[in-house]
Amino acid sequence: MTTVAETSPYFNDAVAKRNALILAVAMTLSSCSAIIVFTSAGIIGTMLSPVNSLITLPISTFVIGTATATVPASLLMGKFGRKPGFMLGAILAFFGAMLAIYALFEQSFVLFCCATALLGSYMAFTQYYRFAAADRATENFRGKAISWVLIGGIGGSIFGPLLVIYSRELLSPVMFAGTFVVSAILALCAFALISLIDIPVVEATEDNRATRPLSVILRQPRLIVAVVAGMVSYGVMNLLMTATPIAMVACGFSIDDSAWVIQWHSLAMFGPSFFTGHLIAKFGVERIIFAGLAMLVAAAAAALAGITFVNFSVALVLLGLGWNFGFIGATTMVTECYEPSEKSKVQAFNDFAIFATVAVASLTSGKLFASIGWSAVNIALFPTVAVAVAALIWLYFHSGKASKRTV
Repeated sequence: MTTVAETSPYFNDAVAKRNALILAVAMTLSSCSAIIVFTSAGIIGTMLSPVNSLITLPISTFVIGTATATVPASLLMGKFGRKPGFMLGAILAFFGAMLAIYALFEQSFVLFCCATALLGSYMAFTQYYRFAAADRATENFRGKAISWVLIGGIGGSIFGPLLVIYSRELLSPVMFAGTFVVSAILALCAFALISLIDIPVVEATEDNRATRPLSVILRQPRLIVAVVAGMVSYGVMNLLMTATPIAMVACGFSIDDSAWVIQWHSLAMFGPSFFTGHLIAKFGVERIIFAGLAMLVAAAAAALAGITFVNFSVALVLLGLGWNFGFIGATTMVTECYEPSEKSKVQAFNDFAIFATVAVASLTSGKLFASIGWSAVNIALFPTVAVAVAALIWLYFHSGKASKRTV
């Protein structure tokens, strides 16, 4: 969609590659922080929550923090630039981690939920890393730039669970307080790293046309499907992942066992990013999204087949793979649907829609697990994925009709 001349000095693949590498390392740090929350918060919820149905609330407030901060984060960066916004996000993460430590010492469920909400707001800023990597890239490198940033999640996949395992008793007898000390240190490192990116506050584009209203932009069938695919891919991934550590402990597995399963899940989420961009370029973004949705369905089927360690592991690996294909595909499709001058409001809408869905998914996950059980969490995936599949099919036939009208 972008029609600004890509010969403009603003579009520079050499600079885009440098930015993508820096943002990939920053993504490693933020992924570690996110995995710390997802691995520990549900278990901390069982320790602090006064009601069983609220044990996943700390994860839900984490996601709600992300959802509510997505629009302000995007608009803030649209006005003041990517770098100040990303650095502000790291500051919020530091204070969130410090509040979590205090809440654990005070055994306060409410304060811990507030802490995860602050940490979630940090994630709202880091979700724009992928868009920031694409900002200065030409069309040929854009999909790869997004993939490069998400590759950074591999570091989080490897080190995040290990940080939980080796730090949870660091400030014993207060379990997990040491883990959030580590989280605070990660935030400070991210703050320093982000200062190195090169994305001008004011884009030197050649596009002087008036920006379209958001209502007009959102009428594009391709954008509608992209947003739906992103919502479903991220939503159902969170639905299953949120309940997995709790389900595993309930089935007799240890915290370490659940941490290892989350680690392999995270590796599956980010590992394919080495080649997802190439697959999109070769086969088309729609096919890659469809493949991701198929893997999400396979994940739920594997989880329903049994409650052994193998079942949990296979299900979470497939869940991570499906998220990678679906989410990177959806993100790439979104970037095709707006002009550079329109990016802030479109990205804000897209990420708010995604993380509002994720917030609902995490709340639903805890209630389904507490009231019905692990099977219900997985069964809920099927009708949700069906919505995204139907959207892709609709786009296929709509595009075909549009093509015929232009002949």
